[in-house]
Amino acid sequence: MNLRSTRVSILVLTAIASLDALAIDESHKKAAASVATTQPAATALTSGEVKKVDRDAGKITIKHGPLVNLDMPSMTMVFRVKDPAMLDQVQVGDKIGFVAEKLNGAYTVTKLESAQ
Repeated sequence: MNLRSTRVSILVLTAIASLDALAIDESHKKAAASVATTQPAATALTSGEVKKVDRDAGKITIKHGPLVNLDMPSMTMVFRVKDPAMLDQVQVGDKIGFVAEKLNGAYTVTKLESAQ
């Protein structure tokens, strides 16, 4: 193999390595963008109305709008609360904003704010 063909081979291999690096970089950018677009839905507050508070069981019944992060339509359902102190902030009939997540297999309110 002469010097010229060695140089050409090196250039070709360098070009291939550069294309692979660009493809990996683009893949990482797409993955990061996907996380960035899905993450806010998990922290966006959903509107709801408190229907029942069960302090002994650590549960709250909420009539709520769609829970986008859980792919759930509007309905009334019972949730656990991440922090039992949340239940002291609300009473039946209160309008609230909340975040619910599925934690350890249970739908759980992780953030709760008064909407009034």
